[in-house]
Amino acid sequence: MARIGTGRRVPSRKEKVALAWLAEARRAGGAARFQRPRQKEGIGGPALVYALCLGLLIGWYGPEWAGSVHRPRPTVPVQSLPADILFADFGFCHRGGGTNCVVDGDTFWFKGEKYRIADIDTPETHGPRCAAEGELGAQATRRLQALMNDGAFSLERGDRDTDRYGRTLRVVTRKGESIGTMLVAEGLARNWDGRRHPWC
Repeated sequence: MARIGTGRRVPSRKEKVALAWLAEARRAGGAARFQRPRQKEGIGGPALVYALCLGLLIGWYGPEWAGSVHRPRPTVPVQSLPADILFADFGFCHRGGGTNCVVDGDTFWFKGEKYRIADIDTPETHGPRCAAEGELGAQATRRLQALMNDGAFSLERGDRDTDRYGRTLRVVTRKGESIGTMLVAEGLARNWDGRRHPWC
């Protein structure tokens, strides 16, 4: 823009055209459309700090959050115990057969069938090798009778169905716990390992 003698600036031809065009636009009501848009101000200090913290949190915990949202929770299978449905009133039958009776610490009759408890061995009561074995066998016999009369039970099949004497081999359980294991814990029986061991 050139200056004249009074000190005022004289607009150039190009500036005059621009001023005239702007004045015409204002009269038409669209001046705002023809003005240069204001530049956006930059992100302020606090906003920048918040944005950085949010980015760090998402980067650190994001994969876990995403995984927990999309990953189904593992279901824990509930193992139901077999229902104990067998029941009888057991007496003693030291000799011969019987219906519901205990022969010794690991043998009993149930509904006319002779059973040998498959997971234990108890002292002999018929022909014990010493007095101590006979006494311990008698205790095991009385305890087995008490346990068999203590409520409903189950008979679980093991590796073999019968022994060499024709007795049915079963593990006697109540609420999933072996009655034979109870006798072992009380010192009245041993875990069966496939062979008999002396009690004297």
